[in-house]
Amino acid sequence: MRVVTGIDIGGTKCAISFACLDEEKIKFLDKVRMDTEREDFARAVKEFIRVIRLKLNENPKWRLCSIGISCGGPLDAQEGLILSPPNLPKWERADIFTPLKRAFGVPVMIQNDADACALAEWRMGAGKGCQNMIFLTFGTGMGAGLILNGRLYSGTNNLAGEVGHIRLAEEGPVGYGKGGSFEGFCSGGGIADLGRKRAGEALDAGKPPLFCPGREDLPRISAKSIAEAMEQGDALAAEIFDTVGEYLGRGISLLVDILNPERIIIGSIYARQRKTLEKRMLEVVEAEALRASTRVCRILPASLGEQIGDYAAVSVGIKAYEELYSDGVKEMRVI
Repeated sequence: MRVVTGIDIGGTKCAISFACLDEEKIKFLDKVRMDTEREDFARAVKEFIRVIRLKLNENPKWRLCSIGISCGGPLDAQEGLILSPPNLPKWERADIFTPLKRAFGVPVMIQNDADACALAEWRMGAGKGCQNMIFLTFGTGMGAGLILNGRLYSGTNNLAGEVGHIRLAEEGPVGYGKGGSFEGFCSGGGIADLGRKRAGEALDAGKPPLFCPGREDLPRISAKSIAEAMEQGDALAAEIFDTVGEYLGRGISLLVDILNPERIIIGSIYARQRKTLEKRMLEVVEAEALRASTRVCRILPASLGEQIGDYAAVSVGIKAYEELYSDGVKEMRVI
């Protein structure tokens, strides 16, 4: 049985998934979760190797074909280096290729989480069947994975898709180190920042919102608490999400005009708040983007749900396998 292993590396948790690759099907076989060794990369990679060996020994019919890794950037995907991501600052030039290749002798590939999720949604989710697709993370941060002309596009030095850095307004919530950026308006941290500013103004006016009854509550504001207040009828929370929808539309309009995609797939917060954000976002896109381009572009929520990290890492492993074996599996589906 041909098996692909996917390692999804997060700032606090990691997951190692094992999937069967056989006759154009992908079937998830097992998954092991663990805390991330934030302080010691060498110990982390030893644990990855230990778990993979354990599962291979427990399942002698498995034949490991490749390993895929999804991790927040910055990365050097060519050399297999993790370059001190914000959530893993002590993983400085951490070489993940060498120990895994030495241990298992199979192709190993790493992609940043946006690119990995783009591959997953393109192969198995809402982007399946299209040639030009953008995946927007819209979670803790805002980044894009680009599928152009049926291939993952990474750019000259693997920095394509850093759309969170685009400035959409002269002033605004901070994201990617820049006030008024796409990430500032359209990320969990950015929404919280916008909420704190608007809540502070409301408190000054003697009109505390549900998500912030007093000044002592300002540090505890989150995108989730604002969304919960909106569901309870809080007017300020609704205004905040209207602003988020507007700037989501502005950012998407730029991408539609520049890249002319067939589909834009949006994950995380948008997938949960589509009902709230979609109307305002589409109004802006229809007003700002080229009409001929908007007619051929569908904007959809990600379809792989909370397990997208598992799908993403395995999709990177499949890509590694395909690049080594050009006559490998051409199209897969989840079963």
